[in-house]
Amino acid sequence: MPPPPPRSRDGKLRAVLIGPPGAGKGTQAMSIKDKYGLCHLATGDMLRAATAAGTPMGLAAKRVMDAGQLVGDDIVVGLIADNIDTPACAGGFLLDGFPRTVEQARKLDTLLEDKGSKLDVALEFKVDDSLLVRRIEGRLVHKGSGRSYHTEFNPPKKAGVDDVTGEPLMKRSDDNVGALKSRLATYHAQTTPVLEYYGKQGIHQIVDASKSRSKVWTDIASIFDACGKK
Repeated sequence: MPPPPPRSRDGKLRAVLIGPPGAGKGTQAMSIKDKYGLCHLATGDMLRAATAAGTPMGLAAKRVMDAGQLVGDDIVVGLIADNIDTPACAGGFLLDGFPRTVEQARKLDTLLEDKGSKLDVALEFKVDDSLLVRRIEGRLVHKGSGRSYHTEFNPPKKAGVDDVTGEPLMKRSDDNVGALKSRLATYHAQTTPVLEYYGKQGIHQIVDASKSRSKVWTDIASIFDACGKK
């Protein structure tokens, strides 16, 4: 593992989280967000919020989705641009779900360069596909917050309900083995070049996401602390 890069000159920390479905990015993102004062920007959440708020980017995304098409990279980059300048992202951001391709990574770099900044860490959650099958089958999520649980590895205090709100947990419709294998094939095909791209920039970091939740968190904190954002 290369040494973590130094902190950005403005004191902010900007990171992307990269990993296959079920690797634990969402769970760890909550801890990273709380400890380091960062905003968590998940692509799906940004789309839903912008559409509900009726922002220009949200309306553009809605037109595309209403036509049954996939939202393009330029709209997603626009949503990121709208969010990273908000007070919630004053300390920096965690980007989850983007970039998935090298072209998207280049567009993100261009956006940040235009704002006089750059990424500090591209954090890969590395885990074998076989373990992901076990994880994905038992995963439960709280729809309102994105908090995730697992019937085996991280069960809620009370079966079937969120620890914080007491609201029912749900199982995502794509959390099944067949869908997982398809998503993993896409992930490996698209994302390996992205990791190589960030490796050439010297910001690619790896955590062994097959370890316990607490150990993964310790490893993540070591990386972020070494960037100077304490």
